[in-house]
Amino acid sequence: MTKKITVALLSGGISTERKVSIKSGNQVFKALDKSKYDILRYDPKTDIARLIADAANIDVALIILHGNYGEDGTVQGMLDLLKIPYQGSGTLGSSVAMNKLASKRLYEHACIPVPAYLSFQSSDAINPNECIEKLGLPMVVKPVTGGSSIGMTIAKTRRTLTSAIKKAFLYGDTILIEEYIKGTEITGGVIGNHTMESLPIVEIVPSRKHAFFDYEAKYLKGESLEICPARISQDIARKAKDLAVKSHRALFCNGYSRTDMMIRGEDIFVLETNTIPGMTPVSLLPLAAKTAGMNFTQLLDRLIELALEQKKKTKSSIRPKK
Repeated sequence: MTKKITVALLSGGISTERKVSIKSGNQVFKALDKSKYDILRYDPKTDIARLIADAANIDVALIILHGNYGEDGTVQGMLDLLKIPYQGSGTLGSSVAMNKLASKRLYEHACIPVPAYLSFQSSDAINPNECIEKLGLPMVVKPVTGGSSIGMTIAKTRRTLTSAIKKAFLYGDTILIEEYIKGTEITGGVIGNHTMESLPIVEIVPSRKHAFFDYEAKYLKGESLEICPARISQDIARKAKDLAVKSHRALFCNGYSRTDMMIRGEDIFVLETNTIPGMTPVSLLPLAAKTAGMNFTQLLDRLIELALEQKKKTKSSIRPKK
């Protein structure tokens, strides 16, 4: 009888996305094949000491955490110290992708198109009129860190721009103000360590009461329509898949990621890359995987395989020469 793999399933945490993480963790636990895995659950909010104590008996971790202290490289660094392999990006890719300003600079260096933007710190004197002159209205205002569109606003007037700036600064000391791209929102997933597989592109259509794909549109049933494969031409789909792979590599990601984009005419603009995308059976990456012929349980199997494969590569790379 094949020995089961001991999986540490991490969900919950202390970010503003704790509830989403717990929900995702419950769905992942339900979908994992219990004939293959012994699953130990940990909430980093309360269970760090227990995780450290159990580390020697853990084969691999599934990090189902969103936002700060989970998706930003902190937990990844701890698992590296404990020598527990995990799915997805390491400390560098995780921290870079979580910081939207750092991401944009790396996208630009890799010649990946992004919306025009300005960045500000809380100590800066921000002139709304100058922002409007440079970017026009409407514009997107958001914190540099965090996810699930928390703290984000589409400002359509000077007055709403001022309030949007105040709101974004509630979630960090650096914000982005971006050109608003009116068009079709899509997302592209990739999976793999060395050879990247591009998943079918998903089109996102929030209901009319949502100005964009905000927190409620993401997580409340019936608040948005996700269409896979997206209703776009083959040429645009091919270009979007290529940008998803380029974005993944530009941010030093590993294992898997999902890159959000906007289509305007024949142009595609990259918005951000998610290193731990939503992981429920109806989330965007699992939807794309399902369209490609991989159900949720098989997707989790694949992520665990990739984590263990990366562990073998790391061991061989640090083996001392004879």
